Amino acid sequence: MNLLKSLAAVSSITMISRVLGFVRDTIIARFFGAGMATDAFFVAFKLPNLLRRIFAEGAFSQAFVPILAEYKTQQGEEATRTFIAYIAGLLTLVVALVTLLGMLAAPWVIWVTAPGFTDTPEKFELTSDLLRVTFPYILLISLSSLAGAILNTWNRFSVPAFVPTLLNVSMIIFALFLTPYFDPPVMALGWAVLVGGLAQLLYQLPALKRIGMLVLPRLNVRDTGVWRVLKQMGPAIFGVSVGQISLIINTIFASFLAAGSVSWMYYADRLMELPSGVLGVALGTILLPSLAKTYASDDRHAYSQLLDWGLRLCFLLVLPCALALALLAEPLTVSLFQYGKFTANDALMTQRALIAYAVGLLGIILVKVLAPGFYARQNIRTPVRIAIFTLVATQVMNVAFIFPLRHAGLALAISLAACMNAGLLYWQLRRQQLFQPQPGWGKFLGKLAVAVVVMSGVLLGVMHFMPPWEQGGMLERLLRLGVLVTAGVIAYFGMLALLGFRPRDFARRAVK
Repeated sequence: MNLLKSLAAVSSITMISRVLGFVRDTIIARFFGAGMATDAFFVAFKLPNLLRRIFAEGAFSQAFVPILAEYKTQQGEEATRTFIAYIAGLLTLVVALVTLLGMLAAPWVIWVTAPGFTDTPEKFELTSDLLRVTFPYILLISLSSLAGAILNTWNRFSVPAFVPTLLNVSMIIFALFLTPYFDPPVMALGWAVLVGGLAQLLYQLPALKRIGMLVLPRLNVRDTGVWRVLKQMGPAIFGVSVGQISLIINTIFASFLAAGSVSWMYYADRLMELPSGVLGVALGTILLPSLAKTYASDDRHAYSQLLDWGLRLCFLLVLPCALALALLAEPLTVSLFQYGKFTANDALMTQRALIAYAVGLLGIILVKVLAPGFYARQNIRTPVRIAIFTLVATQVMNVAFIFPLRHAGLALAISLAACMNAGLLYWQLRRQQLFQPQPGWGKFLGKLAVAVVVMSGVLLGVMHFMPPWEQGGMLERLLRLGVLVTAGVIAYFGMLALLGFRPRDFARRAVK
């Protein structure tokens, strides 16, 4: 299997999910605006998402996938099935207990993570009620992520990549058609999260059955493989938790700012997550199992070449995205969100956060490429130490930036910390002689710089002749935005083609 084709397939499917996510967010912005109700929902939705990244996509995957790849390569099918059953049993038990505790302790959780809400009892109570509804999503999405990790290890990338689409579809349906049946109306979004999580799990079960890895969970904490995963998960949970703690602290800061601050950061983050999800998550998803299999086969040269391939694709695709997000902050926010209860001031505040997030986009995605270089070798400790240092630096920057820049300062702190994280990971990979850059990086970056400058000139030139973005209805605005984006894409990739770039130069075979 060609890894570039796999990346294109995963990115394309992820793009569909992200587009539906924008449709979802546009609907939420139109119906609910940016105020008390949306702040309450986004906090209630963020908390299970943070735990999901710890128990599912974060620490668990980092500990589980390399050992699963080793079982697949060396132990045989039956031993692998047994290992998966034991891991599924343990994950179900632990996350079910966490879910139950979270539902029972919802008010205390909100008091800790969004203390600014206590000044408004109605807002505090609404957030607690929403959290009780959304918390079981952790269990469903953790099992869904387990299924996705297994499918990715078998190079079945498309099904897990499509799964996030189902959550967006659920939220769109609930927001459009079921809101009148809930009191308050925003509770419809909470139940949509729960239904979407169930759909994400059920959708992957047939694919697991086709590869012969659909097994019933069983509990056996004495199994050697389970203990190996647990030992890796200890530092992995700590490392991933550091990043999530940083996000929680940002929410605490934002809860003390003006009403709508949490929502402005959320909408800006959603725009930033389009390239982050389409490119970063896709690259990380494909690289981790391939690197793990290379490590299991003890091929250090192929290991280094895989990392080099991932880094080049990162720079090739992310540099123009980061600059475009900053240049197109106004067209994006006004065209996608400024309707109904989402005011011009909401759009302006979202733009400021988006520009701040764009500063760190390259760093955010580089981390998703560099960190698997350690996880695949079952080295969790190095990324953990770097994450702790980054957490401390983020809080220092939060304090420095929040007074002059308000919510945009919090976004800028996250961005700069991501760049710092990526730089330290790269330094450690070189220091430990795990990665050796391939020849030609200077010429490669020089050509990218020329293409980015040309793209920027085209975007600024086209925007100069556009009417004000708040004019016209949604369709007209989106059509103008589409013209602008298309012009930028043609300018960038057209210049790269003139400079000699060809897709076949980035083709690479997957490791079986």
